[in-house]
Amino acid sequence: MSERPTDGKKYELLKELEDLPGIGGVTGDKLRKAGYDALSQIAASTPHELAEAGEFGVEAAKKAIEAAKDAVETGFETADQLLERRKAVKRITTGSTALDELLGGGVETQSITECFGKFSSGKSQVGFQLAVNVQFALKEEDSPPPRVLFIDSESTFRPERIVQLAEAVGLDPDETLKNIFVARAENSNHQILLLEKAEEMIQKENIRLIVMDSLTSQFRADYIGRGALSERQQKLNKHVHTLQRYADKYNAAIYITNQVMDNPAILFGDPTTPIGGHVLAHAATYRVYLRKSKETKRIARLIDSPSLPEGEAIFKVTAKGIGD
Repeated sequence: MSERPTDGKKYELLKELEDLPGIGGVTGDKLRKAGYDALSQIAASTPHELAEAGEFGVEAAKKAIEAAKDAVETGFETADQLLERRKAVKRITTGSTALDELLGGGVETQSITECFGKFSSGKSQVGFQLAVNVQFALKEEDSPPPRVLFIDSESTFRPERIVQLAEAVGLDPDETLKNIFVARAENSNHQILLLEKAEEMIQKENIRLIVMDSLTSQFRADYIGRGALSERQQKLNKHVHTLQRYADKYNAAIYITNQVMDNPAILFGDPTTPIGGHVLAHAATYRVYLRKSKETKRIARLIDSPSLPEGEAIFKVTAKGIGD
């Protein structure tokens, strides 16, 4: 229960978005559809961002934000309280013990895990395997099955591969396929829209894993040249922040793949560099570089993590999926 100063009396109880000045029923519905369903989200937004989402004036948005700031209890929490909340974090096995150990036990919920590498390095295969494994790794009694949201921007999704992987781990292939919702992103704006409109489905269908293969492909195609770089990075930044918001709010795991390029400035060593620049480098919680070795072997190198040391793991990609 929250309070805010008013002209008539010192405090007034605030509970819903419609209690804020300038926000009526229609605007409130628009804001909820855009993902603003709590006063804390209104308080943390910018006037122009909020005005665009609710389709109302910037001045009215400023007043709503100020009122929300007064209503929300903002402050710090102790590290032990944060640790207690972190106990809700779960991990999804990749199918490879070595790769799981590299990631601290598997792909983590409430985090973004990024794998980048050249074609045929195993990025998509890890995504397919996670889409299957989450259905038993995060399964809870008296709860609907954990489901997957798969946004495909490179036409790489193959249901036949899911059937193979499901059979290999002893799951019913038909049920496994029914628990994976797939959308094909036609361009970067469509990709952004798919994710922004997905929140209702995430709530309704118990989505515990979001796979985006790849995050950067459509942005790379739509924004060409240095002149378009700034706009691309701004949109990409907002896009990955939406992913992180879903991860935190719904205790979901986010797995994204990323394309690469060769950096001509690197004269010695591996010139392979991920697309997305600093925006993506800072957004991903775990950043893994995949490269192909002999035959079915793949090498994974942990590039960045908030709590784990850099290291490497060797795994295999076979007909039965990811393994050691």
